[in-house]
Amino acid sequence: MGEDIDDPDLPLARLFRLCPTVAEAFFAHRMLCFGCPVAPFHTVIDACAEYRLDEAEFRAELRRIALLSKDS
Repeated sequence: MGEDIDDPDLPLARLFRLCPTVAEAFFAHRMLCFGCPVAPFHTVIDACAEYRLDEAEFRAELRRIALLSKDS
């Protein structure tokens, strides 16, 4: 069974390896998570808290990007 990008415990570094295209959502929100030294330890929850983003909305954006990249 593959990893789920909605897993609340999934570290950002692993998320970026699973679906590199989701980095565009982070860049769009001016988040510096991609390439950050703490990305192996932080999750989407941590990033949303740090950047004061609505987690549900941001996760929906990540899912849309991931789905689009699967269709390509």
